[in-house]
Amino acid sequence: MATIDFEKPEYYINRECSWLGFNSRVLSEARDKSLPMLERLKFLSITSSNLDEFFMIRVASLKDMVHAKYTKRDIAGMTPQEQLSAIAVQAHELVAQQYSTYNRSLLPLMKQCGLELVTEHEKLTKQQKAFVDQYFEENVYPVLTPMAMDSARPFPLIRNKTLNIGALISKKEDKDAKDAKNAKDAKDVKDTKDAKEKTKTEFATVQVPSVLPRIVQLPEGTDGKRSVILLEEIIERNIDKLFLNYNVVCAHPYRIMRNADLAYDEDEAADLLKEIEKKLKKRQWGEVIRLEIEEKMEPKLLKILKSELNVKEEDIYRISGPLDLTFLMKLYGTEGMDEYRYEPYKPQSVPGMNDEEDIFTQIRKGDILLHHPYMTFEPVVNFVRQAAKDPDVLAIKQTLYRVSGHSPIVAALAQAAENGKQVTVLVELKARFDEENNILWAKMLEQAGCHVIYGLLGLKTHSKITLVVRREEDGIRRYVHLGTGNYNDSTAKLYTDCGILTCAEPIGEDATAVFNMLSGYSEPKHWNRLVLAPLWMRDAFMRLIQRETHHAKAGEPARIVAKMNSLCDKEIIAALYEASAAGVEIDLIVRGICCLRAGVPKVSEHIRVRSIVGNFLEHARIFYFANGGDEEFYMASADWMPRNLDKRVEILFPVESPEIREKVRHILQIQLEDNVKAHVMQPDGSYEKIDKRGKTLLCAQDCFCEEAVRLAQTAPEETKSRVFIPAEPAED
Repeated sequence: MATIDFEKPEYYINRECSWLGFNSRVLSEARDKSLPMLERLKFLSITSSNLDEFFMIRVASLKDMVHAKYTKRDIAGMTPQEQLSAIAVQAHELVAQQYSTYNRSLLPLMKQCGLELVTEHEKLTKQQKAFVDQYFEENVYPVLTPMAMDSARPFPLIRNKTLNIGALISKKEDKDAKDAKNAKDAKDVKDTKDAKEKTKTEFATVQVPSVLPRIVQLPEGTDGKRSVILLEEIIERNIDKLFLNYNVVCAHPYRIMRNADLAYDEDEAADLLKEIEKKLKKRQWGEVIRLEIEEKMEPKLLKILKSELNVKEEDIYRISGPLDLTFLMKLYGTEGMDEYRYEPYKPQSVPGMNDEEDIFTQIRKGDILLHHPYMTFEPVVNFVRQAAKDPDVLAIKQTLYRVSGHSPIVAALAQAAENGKQVTVLVELKARFDEENNILWAKMLEQAGCHVIYGLLGLKTHSKITLVVRREEDGIRRYVHLGTGNYNDSTAKLYTDCGILTCAEPIGEDATAVFNMLSGYSEPKHWNRLVLAPLWMRDAFMRLIQRETHHAKAGEPARIVAKMNSLCDKEIIAALYEASAAGVEIDLIVRGICCLRAGVPKVSEHIRVRSIVGNFLEHARIFYFANGGDEEFYMASADWMPRNLDKRVEILFPVESPEIREKVRHILQIQLEDNVKAHVMQPDGSYEKIDKRGKTLLCAQDCFCEEAVRLAQTAPEETKSRVFIPAEPAED
């Protein structure tokens, strides 16, 4: 048999194109007519927000490579410039589809549901015009700062992601132009045209203030319907009041996206905290990588913006509608419209846990599985809170990557330090877009007396682990929480994650070793149960995958089920291809980026990939290996990405409790049976929803919500798992 080269570029999908495909799947939720109107608006807003971050980080990074003349090809065989070209085509198509959905489907639907968004200020009623003008005078005008550009004033600095209105203005004192404008006969009409062409226009701009609400509610009409207007429309209507000595020739909104990928030399940074604080200020002034303009913008105005901002044609996005659709998330919360959105889900209590016993007593009875947001995040918060108050607790150690704005966990850690406990907190300052928030928390924790570590040189600490050391009658006992998601009580209501509370001694010993390594750079002689990146996790995953390959060749049970956010590591993908070629049945549940191609003859015939995009953001990382019948289950903070395996501190932990293993098996099984929110990868790399005709509908997220409610009501009765994943692929 000819040897197959599993690393051929044609077997891989470009990472950035795959991400844009994921955002298209998010957009498909906004296009789904079975969803309530406000839910569809929410998904359209998320699509826009996702795209902003993609440009600021991923596109910006590729542009940096091009500027540096970096030509190395990615796993799909594309150079940075080729990737940018492919992104431009795909992103323009995505934006066009966004606004087609907005204009043709959602705007009429909103009006039909009694919520009208006035898109042009000229269409306001007489009463609404009076209200808008008064609102401008009293609330908006005092905040605005119009800026002009002429020989004495250079082009102003435009901040990243801000919405602005650009205008061309001409002085009113131009008598010749005025006379020509008032001419009546044909000759004078021609003179008018010539005069207008000769009239000197200047550029001016004004930022739409982010300190004011972008959505302004208009007075209700006689029909009682609700109408709103965007702040930029109010400013555009009254823009002549900002330039009293000028005629406003035209005015159009525009928005820029800058390179926001922070770059700093940690070897040269004597104080990482100060270095990041300094870089954060520069994020507003990076290279312009995208310019969004109103579709009907005056060519002369666009020419000025294009020149002054140094933007190429392919980086200009002509928008047919309001710029920056993230404002739709504000509309999602409109009061009095509950019938047009889903009823908010309330996380349920954790089966087997109660408020009568302290949390340490409950953990000693056996490991506890937490499945968020179906189950409440409160046990994690209470774990730290009770540890902070418990006189027998000696030390608390925790890693923090992203936390909420008013984090109860951070407050509890500070309280613990003030209560005299030994508190060590690793705060990851390099958590993208949370740097500023984390700096504030780090300073507050230090002031409270905590020992704060700012991560390791050259690595991000992305692991989620908490260790509580407690003095008990039979000696020192260590309690540990391990999770797949952040210690963020806010996102724990929106992201699906798993965690385990345990006091198993081998895990406790490993947890101590983790923090000793983070604080003192001391590697343990051996690990009991935990596997860490960047030193050991890649090899562990490779061994687990290759072991399944050997089992398949030996005719023994061989199967892999892996759930994660992203899959783009070439070595892992090649190992999965080899396993598939050997007959290993592989099911991958990958929410976002997936560079693996499913269904390629002789390469990935036995691999199936599905992406679930639903009301909650799928965030858990779970891994199953059949292992010849001696099954193994794992959870992790890491995806199968080079950055997770090679450049971050991550933790992979086993699921050893038989009872919890069955619950995890059930989670994977239900996700593989989802035929409502699942998109299945086709051999060409595209994704399609499952044909539901004649099938019993199953939405995994709805199923877990219903089960959590039922279990909370009948606490002793646990969910019975189905027979797990047959040897042949489950029928779609």
